[in-house]
Amino acid sequence: MATILTVSASPSPTSKSAATRRLVDAHLAGLGHHVHPLDARELPPAALLGADTGHPAIAAALDLFARADGVVVVTPVYKAAYSGLLKTLLDLLPQSGLARKVVLPLATGGTTAHVLAIDYALRPVLSSLGSAQIVQGYFVLEQDITREPDGGAVLAADSAAGLTRAVSRFAEALALHHGAGFAPAEGYALSAA
Repeated sequence: MATILTVSASPSPTSKSAATRRLVDAHLAGLGHHVHPLDARELPPAALLGADTGHPAIAAALDLFARADGVVVVTPVYKAAYSGLLKTLLDLLPQSGLARKVVLPLATGGTTAHVLAIDYALRPVLSSLGSAQIVQGYFVLEQDITREPDGGAVLAADSAAGLTRAVSRFAEALALHHGAGFAPAEGYALSAA
């Protein structure tokens, strides 16, 4: 199975993006993949903003990117763009930091007016980092995400179905890109409310 890095790029500790990322983690782990979650907000701010790639936490994050076969990026959309925290993290990657990797961009936001942020803001940045394949992303409306007391989340049925399709496309792309050893399992879906 594949090694997958999932990145939550929200600065908020009660983030719906992070809760959505945890749903994706569970789905991918259920398919048998090795999932390594990264909450960008937990990286040391001074080292992150100072581009201190020698800092142990930053070096460990960059190593996770380097070892991953696939990368899932989950970001909130603010002012029609992905989070500044994500931009700061991606700026630390080398120019070919996503080469030979399949990437799935996911976003959360308050209005469908921000849906195009995935294709017109995030996709070009991911492409510039040399991704082998960027799978069609998915946008989840914040109103469709119900946070649970344990930090988890439940999605409205339509959003759960759409996110399941996006993650399944990602798993299929990994299988095609990396060979038959990564074949996705059938019949696994994210839970819905």
